[in-house]
Amino acid sequence: MQRLLLAVDRLSTWIGQVFAWAIILLTVMITGEVFSRYVLNEPHDWALNLQIMFYGTLFMMAGAYTLSKNGHVRGDVLYGFFRPRTQATLDLLLYVVFFLPGIVALTYAGWTYALEALAIREKTFSATPLPLYPFKFIIPMAGFMLLLQGFAEIVRCVACIRTGEWPSREADVEEVDVEKLKQMVHVKDEDIAALDKYVVKEEAK
Repeated sequence: MQRLLLAVDRLSTWIGQVFAWAIILLTVMITGEVFSRYVLNEPHDWALNLQIMFYGTLFMMAGAYTLSKNGHVRGDVLYGFFRPRTQATLDLLLYVVFFLPGIVALTYAGWTYALEALAIREKTFSATPLPLYPFKFIIPMAGFMLLLQGFAEIVRCVACIRTGEWPSREADVEEVDVEKLKQMVHVKDEDIAALDKYVVKEEAK
């Protein structure tokens, strides 16, 4: 079972990492459009629509990835103080009552929405219309991946309730811990304080 959970994690991670490259394309598009608009004085009417579609794709396809890393924001400040079994019981309840109905509805409605857009070959409302229906298929795709990862999280909750410990997750990039970074490069607080003196002297000049 643990192998299956990690396989779902790896799939969500891989898809998230693939679509993360959209941020590079988005950055290039925005930079190019700013240059074209303000330097060449040649704005493009389709640029904003394309940027919105890329951003929407990036945002939606990151959902399952974030869930696989347990990275979604929690509103309950007391959650971290609970024992793993209590956390798992609360999570399981929320997954069944809120998550599953919402994501099933998103996936179903999104698929219908995408098929309707495909049937009419929907385009953007601009002087240079762009095909919009391919982007609409991102909605059910993101919903399906969230649903798949959600089932994996439900299995994790059940396992934690039984054993009292959370099953392991697929590791990925983590936020830098300053203290760990200091240990890696063998830097002490005294060394930083000594360098700060030189910075203060330079600013005084």
